[in-house]
Amino acid sequence: MTEPSGDTTPEAAPTPPGEPAEPKAADPTEGTGSPDTTAAPGHDEPAPDAAAAAEAEVPADGDGGADAESGATAAGEGDAAGAAPGVSEAQAELAAQREFRAKIEQRKAERSGPVEAGAKLSGTAADLLAAVRAVESGAKPVAVPRAEAPAPSRPAPAAAPETTVRPPAPRPPAVTEETTTAVRQVLVRGGAPEALAGQVAAVLGEGAARALEDDPWQLLSVPGVRPEQADGFGRALLGAECGPADPRRTVALAAWLLEQAALQGHTALEIGAVRDGLARLSVPEPDKAVELAVSEAAVLVFQEEEHEDETEEDPEEDAPEAAGPAEQRPQAPVLLGLERYALAEESLADGLARLIRTVEPAEWGGPELARAAGAHGLVLHTGGEAARAEPAALAEAARARGLRVALAAHTARDGAVPLAGLLSGTAGTGRDAEGTLALDLLCVLDAPQLDVENAAALVEALPDGCRLVLSGDPYVLAAPGPGRVFADLLAARIAPQIASRTPDPGPLGELVSGIGIGELSQVEAPGKEVVIVPVRDAGEAVHRTVQLVADSIPRAIGVPADQTQVITVGHGGSAGTRALNTALKQRINPGPGRFGGYDPGDRVAHSPAPGRTVTGKVVSADAAGLHLDCGGAEVVVPKERVESALRHGWALTAHQAAGSRWPAAVVVLPGDAAGGLSRAWVYTAFGRAERHLSVVHGVDQALPRAVAEGLPPERTTRLRPLLEALLQDGDEG
Repeated sequence: MTEPSGDTTPEAAPTPPGEPAEPKAADPTEGTGSPDTTAAPGHDEPAPDAAAAAEAEVPADGDGGADAESGATAAGEGDAAGAAPGVSEAQAELAAQREFRAKIEQRKAERSGPVEAGAKLSGTAADLLAAVRAVESGAKPVAVPRAEAPAPSRPAPAAAPETTVRPPAPRPPAVTEETTTAVRQVLVRGGAPEALAGQVAAVLGEGAARALEDDPWQLLSVPGVRPEQADGFGRALLGAECGPADPRRTVALAAWLLEQAALQGHTALEIGAVRDGLARLSVPEPDKAVELAVSEAAVLVFQEEEHEDETEEDPEEDAPEAAGPAEQRPQAPVLLGLERYALAEESLADGLARLIRTVEPAEWGGPELARAAGAHGLVLHTGGEAARAEPAALAEAARARGLRVALAAHTARDGAVPLAGLLSGTAGTGRDAEGTLALDLLCVLDAPQLDVENAAALVEALPDGCRLVLSGDPYVLAAPGPGRVFADLLAARIAPQIASRTPDPGPLGELVSGIGIGELSQVEAPGKEVVIVPVRDAGEAVHRTVQLVADSIPRAIGVPADQTQVITVGHGGSAGTRALNTALKQRINPGPGRFGGYDPGDRVAHSPAPGRTVTGKVVSADAAGLHLDCGGAEVVVPKERVESALRHGWALTAHQAAGSRWPAAVVVLPGDAAGGLSRAWVYTAFGRAERHLSVVHGVDQALPRAVAEGLPPERTTRLRPLLEALLQDGDEG
């Protein structure tokens, strides 16, 4: 059995490295001032076929899905707090996540008890399974309930309570060395890498060794482990007892398929997709496997109720003259999901409905956004980079009214505190005596970067009567985690939507705005704001990128190397982040990598929690770990977390760069990156530049084609129908 890879969902498929070329150093003063929508200047060779190199581990998602390597830290959350004294932002953030998940567990406990394996179902679970069978037989399915009834609204406080900051939730007990040793012995017997022992023990807990012996496919709960690896492990432990139809295997694979879908942004999958996935994994009877997974409560099944459109015309008026069977409206699809994401999505829907219903409407003067925020509990604001000033102005005006206000963002900039810090209590106004955020108005920038779990934790923390303004650019890449919260809210039309009329300025603003509507236009760039650098292969792309960052851009544009960010499609490949960071370190900050591969002065990308990346610079190292300067804040990464939570940061993926901007950006598009491009990816990557953008262009016609046609597949989520049902039921009540 081989070591599982951390790159389960790369942004671009890696290819074998080619021989690097040694061309003349690129200079922005020598390039053209605008992108060529027909072909890259000086580039006549066709781009190589990247599709043949695409990895087939999980279904590709056009919007890139989650950043696997930053997300791979999930298995180590229990050790994230490490040895640093006090409470760091990373520790507090992980504690806040654990607190939210503890609430989820409490909600699960309040539901009906767990279904014993193989036992006859009753109540809600029986209704869920009956719905599956009804759809299979072609009969009209029964109404399928949600995972639980909406929680009653909390009473609004009469007066603002005294502000207090809650301490982080207590850390779970550390896994003992005895447990890790026992797991290591089981792994060795099954032919699995011993290095997995710590991860397995952290995920499965104190009984991990016994759990693996009883059910070897529990190994699939460790991020990065593949079904074929778990099958080999099972055969080594069970011998002749192991087979493709083993119920333990089929149940684990059903859950694994949904976990892989979550990496691609889905909170649920249609039942047919799960059956097809099981069939591809050699499960003999996928239908029965799905039923077993439902009966074992490993997965949940949903079918949202269809609500009649009040504006629908009378069917008798439009009835066809010819007699025949009446056309029936298509049934809502039957979905399968994991309880973790189902409860988070329902918690989010309940919380948003609560905010909408409990606000006290007020007349606020000023711009359209201010008037909408005064009258409503939830407001959606859309616009580009320049539009970020509008929620900031709203927050300032609300403070002048004497309200408790916070402006938060995915990444701390433009006067906003980091959203993770707001939730953990390390930034913002803190918590009140009831444990909710002491706020009357919260404005959130970078709203498209909210996944369903973070959004649920945020809304759960807001008190009744608080106003929530979600602001963001709908054209950027979606959240790296599961869900499409901002897009679902825009589609549901349950709140006022204020579209900014403030355009992004200059040639860069014109270029990026055109990409958002599917047009890669030529722009006038007299100040060399946009430069195209054609390359023939990945080796030349790496060489030109290093020359741009280290020499050409500082000399011709006046932006130093430490303010220039390189963005590429994926981590792997001959021009991915690894190859680029290796070359850039060698040129800009050479050193032996004394501290776990890092030296003082290295630019790094720190992942304090799955799906979140903070850039910084290495300052020093000691027994406590690696000391970083992240935007003026000192961060200590414990030495046991360096390998999993840190990477060099001269080059990032577009998902890692989303939410941040730099004076200059170099976007690297080698030939093998063509398959990873989409309109949202190009829009996000090009939009990270404030003053200057260099495009290292080797994808030929794939770039304009991606902008014109590269729409990502829709993510399957339940938030929109949940909200519509909640608010409609409330109106009827």
